Amino acid sequence: MSATLILGGARSGKSALAERLAHESGKEVLHLATAHAGDGEMSTRIAHHRARRPAHWATLEEPLALAALLRRECTAGRLVLIDCLTLWLTNLMLCGDEPLPETGELLLPARFDDERAALLELLDAGLPGELILVSNEVGMGIVPLGALSRRFADEAGRLNQDVAARAGRVILVAAGLPLVLKGAPC
Repeated sequence: MSATLILGGARSGKSALAERLAHESGKEVLHLATAHAGDGEMSTRIAHHRARRPAHWATLEEPLALAALLRRECTAGRLVLIDCLTLWLTNLMLCGDEPLPETGELLLPARFDDERAALLELLDAGLPGELILVSNEVGMGIVPLGALSRRFADEAGRLNQDVAARAGRVILVAAGLPLVLKGAPC
């Protein structure tokens, strides 16, 4: 398995780069979307991303069980593009039955640790296909107010580090310009 992690801030060009690399691979592409439209603004964002992708790319939506879907769909000759890990992380943080407090100790749902561990184990084991993972770099701004926001920034940073350690190539995108941090140039 060949894995590429593409990091960047909001509207940095990370998804566009991931889509370009997927297109240039010449492989069958499966776009794996982790977002779900919870409101009109998110529906508009999803529609914008869909319209930009080639019509012949298959798309699956999976907000939580990422490793299980990858185990099934990341096959030889196929490239799976996951956009994005931080939305997946948000989904996992909020998938429990209990509302998360903004103060005091913040306990995440048990599924959070299980799904995160399953993804990292799968990356360690390898897959027969190629994988591009898109994630937001959220640790370069101000420290957010509130326990939930700070925990999200911490967990996103930890996840990005863990995935980057397992990826063959890591690219940071700023202002639409890729900076290769690890691996082959793009």
